[in-house]
Amino acid sequence: MCRNIRPLHNYEPASTEQDAHDAALQYVRKVSGMTKPARVNEEAFLRAVEAVAEATSRLLGELVATAPPRDRAREIERARERSIARFGDRATA
Repeated sequence: MCRNIRPLHNYEPASTEQDAHDAALQYVRKVSGMTKPARVNEEAFLRAVEAVAEATSRLLGELVATAPPRDRAREIERARERSIARFGDRATA
């Protein structure tokens, strides 16, 4: 699951609170070992997601970038190209 967590710092357009929340959800899922908690654990799970999202947003707000921001759309395209080079174009298979 953690391979789905993407860097959020120094992108144009800037990462959103939703991006931080999605990364936090993936992290808590990985650490807890569950994608959807049982009802008895749901409150603790959701508190952890919110705490990690808050810490992530705070970190992103405090980081200083010296390089120019990366273009999010271009990075997505480059990742897609790397995937095709590595695994082939399975979409047409």
